[in-house]
Amino acid sequence: RGESTRGDSACVGCVWNSCAHGISEIVMPMRPTIVLAATPIGNDEDASARLRSELERADVVAAEDTRRLLNLASRLGVAIRGRVLSFHEHNEAGRAPVLLDLAREGKRVVVVSDAGMPSVSDPGYRLVALAARSGADVEVVPGPSAVLAALAVSGLATDRFCFEGFLPRKAGELAAAIRGLESEARTMVFFESPRRLGAALRVMCEGFGSDRPACVCRELTKVHQEVARGSLGELAERFSGEVLGEIAVVVAGAPRKEADVEGSVTEVLALADAGLRLKDAAAHVARRVGLRKKDLYDAAAAARAV
Repeated sequence: RGESTRGDSACVGCVWNSCAHGISEIVMPMRPTIVLAATPIGNDEDASARLRSELERADVVAAEDTRRLLNLASRLGVAIRGRVLSFHEHNEAGRAPVLLDLAREGKRVVVVSDAGMPSVSDPGYRLVALAARSGADVEVVPGPSAVLAALAVSGLATDRFCFEGFLPRKAGELAAAIRGLESEARTMVFFESPRRLGAALRVMCEGFGSDRPACVCRELTKVHQEVARGSLGELAERFSGEVLGEIAVVVAGAPRKEADVEGSVTEVLALADAGLRLKDAAAHVARRVGLRKKDLYDAAAAARAV
């Protein structure tokens, strides 16, 4: 604290430095910091200068696959001098407190996944949540993201979207997951295994309709990148055979249903007959069916006057 004196017990945790002239200053301890760093999803040239810098200066690098990390570092010409620890879905819960303790000791802890941004369908969420609860800082080194890359090239609406991650493997759970998204109005982004792509697209045809626009993105940013756009029916037929590579599927949201104006007017009048003010009845129904309140009120007033 700037107002503390050297003998003040309130400055516990601060470090005093003295120069040759006897002038002292307080050096506040650094807050523990966790760094989430995005790695390329296919093209090494997408590695940012910040990623290279963080890997070189890190005291600890927590990697989803340590061999892939060291391979990437070699290709980038980066020398990792810090300690390398595995950090994957099977040990995330137990290793997150260890990484936070290392950060508390003053170590700079950098977290990377095999590809893309840690914590987005990759290990990292538990560590970030733990860091947030404990008051530690979390920094982000943004970069490649398969979710945003697939969305951007899909040709589908990008103003509102949701990321659904990997779909369930079992047939019954997969069908239930798709049924739960039948009325989702936002563009949906999924990850899928190449072995299960054909089956997933067929179930989507049943749940969303074979005419629903969609896009299958394969091997994004890599040499053999493929972006296939079309209806779910067309894509299910196209990818019914053997498929290789990393897959992202983008599906258009459910089309907005046309409101039943006549039925809505009847409902407004029924509410009005039950004692609700016509204006309030119109507002209530308009919110539910997606009509403009004034338009519905005018239509109901005209119908009542007949």
